[in-house]
Amino acid sequence: MSEITRRGFVKGAALVAPLAFTPFTMTQTSSAPRYDVVIVGAGHNSLITGCYLAKAGFKCLVLEGRPMIGGGTKTAQLTLAGFHHDVCSSIHARIQANPLMQNNELNLREYGLEYIYPDPIYHIAFPDGSYITKWRDFDRTCEEIAKYSKKDAETWRRMATEADAIRPIVNQVEYTPIGFGKTLAERLAEHPQGRMWQRRMAMSKWDVLHQNFEDERTMVAMMPPFPKELTGSYSGFSAYPSKTEEVPQPKGGSGMIALALSGFFEAHGGEILVNKPAEHLIVENGKCVGVECADGSSYRAEKAVLSTVHIKQLVNMAPRDLWPQDFLEGVKTFNTGNASFNSHFATTEPLKFPVKGGTIVPVHISNIQSCKRALRYESELTLGEFHVEEPVLHIVQTSVADPTRAPAGMHTIRVLCEQAVYDLPDGGPARWAEIKAEVAEAHLKAVQRIAPNLTDDKILARFSTSPVDIEQMNAAMWHGSCHSGTDGPAQAGALRPVPGWSQHRMPIPGLYQTGGTTHPGGGVSGGPGRNAAVVMLKDFGTSIEEVLSKKG
Repeated sequence: MSEITRRGFVKGAALVAPLAFTPFTMTQTSSAPRYDVVIVGAGHNSLITGCYLAKAGFKCLVLEGRPMIGGGTKTAQLTLAGFHHDVCSSIHARIQANPLMQNNELNLREYGLEYIYPDPIYHIAFPDGSYITKWRDFDRTCEEIAKYSKKDAETWRRMATEADAIRPIVNQVEYTPIGFGKTLAERLAEHPQGRMWQRRMAMSKWDVLHQNFEDERTMVAMMPPFPKELTGSYSGFSAYPSKTEEVPQPKGGSGMIALALSGFFEAHGGEILVNKPAEHLIVENGKCVGVECADGSSYRAEKAVLSTVHIKQLVNMAPRDLWPQDFLEGVKTFNTGNASFNSHFATTEPLKFPVKGGTIVPVHISNIQSCKRALRYESELTLGEFHVEEPVLHIVQTSVADPTRAPAGMHTIRVLCEQAVYDLPDGGPARWAEIKAEVAEAHLKAVQRIAPNLTDDKILARFSTSPVDIEQMNAAMWHGSCHSGTDGPAQAGALRPVPGWSQHRMPIPGLYQTGGTTHPGGGVSGGPGRNAAVVMLKDFGTSIEEVLSKKG
């Protein structure tokens, strides 16, 4: 695999070397450098927090355990030189509603971040040859729906209009730290249609879809990329379409957001060290005052330590008696969610799908076959079952919209399955080494059934990662889960990550937490990062508004 360099501190992907954690010790280095804030992990959320803190004038250090920054927003040459694959995330939709982007608070375009908006948005290919293509042009999407049901097309339009009117309220809640503003219920109570939406949001996605639409294909069109949390309560809002749905991707790869953030961070005096996996929190007189790394080096913080370590690991970085029992119980019961399995391909041509009048070459493709299959998908997750037959896949070919991702005329394809099981029956995690090739081949065959132009001779190289590989590549992806925990009502809002500890302040004074285990959850939203900055800046005697009023 080719080396990837950027600003000297990105030395190479080195993606599959495992991380090791040793028991806690109180070893300290008296001559260790001191900073105002030491940040553990260089995912996009922790980098966002660091950017606001650095802009405020605080001396900040980021310690990244891997050779490459970015966390879930990394791009690397996984197959062949010149083919740039997103290691985890590809869609940067949610972050577009973040004030960080909406108000251009950090001017990341100046640091190389540019977004591409693929069109169409999604192509859903059904086994009988029918299909629905969702376009940026909302009217064109409605025409797709009308092919099967004019009534559904009218309903689709009505539901989108109604949901878009309430969507800003949902965004305000996501991008406000818990306790720093009105709750969703309080905001809805002030809205003319608030009571109606209280019921709609409390419903299950399954019920909303079946109460409003008559054609099954219309219902499935609201399920990509994966039919998760279909029957659970408080999933109803995700059943509503939007007139402004997009699937933006950074030009050059998902990792460009991490590089842009690091550029801003360093330009404002921040420092980043890679290959520095943090092992222990340094706690003195009951306060977290620094971090000790696996190589024995330690780094002191005058004001605070900010962690983006998964909370399942965080509690092992300090003596157990420093964590309240209710916090430990909350971590124990935290549901980390299902695991993922990825296959990346370097190809001589993209996937092509037959449509009326020719073929279509979309960036995002779903193969959800039916409502019945979607419901079975959810039950298999609940039961911890993993089957290679009829896999539900999200297929992404970012090079279709961004030619910089592959050599001229070539393409990158990613096949993502989020239905994997980390601890397999009859062998546990170790069994993944035995079945990985079989699973990857089954997923490829499923893709070839709906896009037969991808014959084996058009595949130049491939690279697959099992849940075990994913965890080894990024320890924050606990047991191969990319989203830092499920998003159901038991782990949302004031209950994330643990009831009583949802404001980014952890039980050990001086320790803060960000990342997907905190509100508003996983994915590329930047919400946990900006929200943590709001809390920390307040605790440091200033505010994000005051910081943003400064030039530069």
